[in-house]
Amino acid sequence: MSNGICQSLWSPVRRLVKLKRVRHISTSLVHNETILVKNNNEFVTKVMNNDKPVIVNFHADWCEPCKILTPKLKEMIEPLNNLDLAVVDVEDNAELVHAFEVKAVPAVIAIRNGLIVDKFIGLVDTDMITNLIDRMSGNKKEGS
Repeated sequence: MSNGICQSLWSPVRRLVKLKRVRHISTSLVHNETILVKNNNEFVTKVMNNDKPVIVNFHADWCEPCKILTPKLKEMIEPLNNLDLAVVDVEDNAELVHAFEVKAVPAVIAIRNGLIVDKFIGLVDTDMITNLIDRMSGNKKEGS
């Protein structure tokens, strides 16, 4: 009888564990999560030391062009499995703003293997964003 009680108690736990595994696997296959950078250490760990290229979006909540660019970048990058997006709020990360010499927002830098390989400032057209994403994700060669 106690064996039946143990099985009935463990059954929901097993189902929960299976659901979590399936959910974790399915979300990681569908899209990447956007890295919301909170401090310098997190930036170094999740951006500079990332195995994948990272597009870093320096933005501010009060910036109108940022309110257009940030969702567009998320929409275009999150489905890709070979490129990450990091979002840095300039109001909360003054040291990063200074280190990367961000003078205006939005400012976007592309980092591969810990090195800046491209950048742009301001709201740019979709073709420029697409070209950057293609180059960074390996869909096009650097020179094309």
